[in-house]
Amino acid sequence: MDTCSLAKVTSEIREDPSPTEATSLETSTVFTAPIVACIPAYNEEKYIAKVVLATSKYVDKIIVCDDGSDDMTADIAQSLGVTVVRHDKRLGKGAALKSLFDASKKVGADVVVTLDGDGQHNPKEIPDVVQPILAGKADISVGSRFRRHNHVPRHRAFGNSIITSITNLRSTQKVTDSTCGFRAYSNRAIREVDIRENGMGVDSQILMDARAKKLKIVETGVSVTYGSDTSTYHPTRLFAKIIMAIVRYASEEHPLLILGVPGLAFLLVGLTYGALLLHIYDTTGLFILSYALLAIGGVIVGLLTTLISVVLFAMKNFLNRLRGTSKDHNVIVSD
Repeated sequence: MDTCSLAKVTSEIREDPSPTEATSLETSTVFTAPIVACIPAYNEEKYIAKVVLATSKYVDKIIVCDDGSDDMTADIAQSLGVTVVRHDKRLGKGAALKSLFDASKKVGADVVVTLDGDGQHNPKEIPDVVQPILAGKADISVGSRFRRHNHVPRHRAFGNSIITSITNLRSTQKVTDSTCGFRAYSNRAIREVDIRENGMGVDSQILMDARAKKLKIVETGVSVTYGSDTSTYHPTRLFAKIIMAIVRYASEEHPLLILGVPGLAFLLVGLTYGALLLHIYDTTGLFILSYALLAIGGVIVGLLTTLISVVLFAMKNFLNRLRGTSKDHNVIVSD
């Protein structure tokens, strides 16, 4: 389902401070904004004004997505004259980025820069992050906290190193910080990147999808400031959510590799223990229950996982053919 159908969108243009419905965003905003800042925010009433005001010095337009906040985040952003996309309930950072990308396309953004609404990122560094896009050297410029001397808590650095290592697997465009939300995107990137993850794993998922679409990715060193309440998730829970998002995306893109190979391995283990159990029973009359459980479990898990991988592979190819057919039919011939 399209995220916009879940979102109640309000827009405030500087000349008209009254909010309007999402359907009026496209018709009421007729100018082109070369650089648009997109800020996802959840309960950031303490920081959003400072972030918006500092960001406004370096971009042509700002769009804030209030992801179901129960504080004054949206009201404060609107009072500063920026466009606000409002979700009725919390949908997650990925869903917020979907809404922000959709809104940025409607206002004709040439470049989109994303940064968090909690004040972690320094808007003064926007020109540095955007520069590779403007120079045509990249489609995505990823801010890296590890290319500058930042004090990153050990648990964050450790978790990020694992997540980034997994994200970098089988890629020639490796990064040092796959979870940083301070980034810049070209017009091509915001049109082609498929945001599937609604939660906190979206930053890593975007990189994986961008690589699959052959988009050029570079890194830019950025600073970071951690406050006492900048994360709404416990580090362990956040780590697990991001890992699950990566596994989910990888399973959808490479089901035979991610699910099929382990499934065959489980099946082989089950059959091996089954054959060993039969041999022992035939020669000694001894029935080993643990071997029987391993044999049955291995076969069942192996068959189910392998079957799921085949079904996902078939579905992916079918959808790819549908997309190809749709593109072929959208050809306009003019004399």
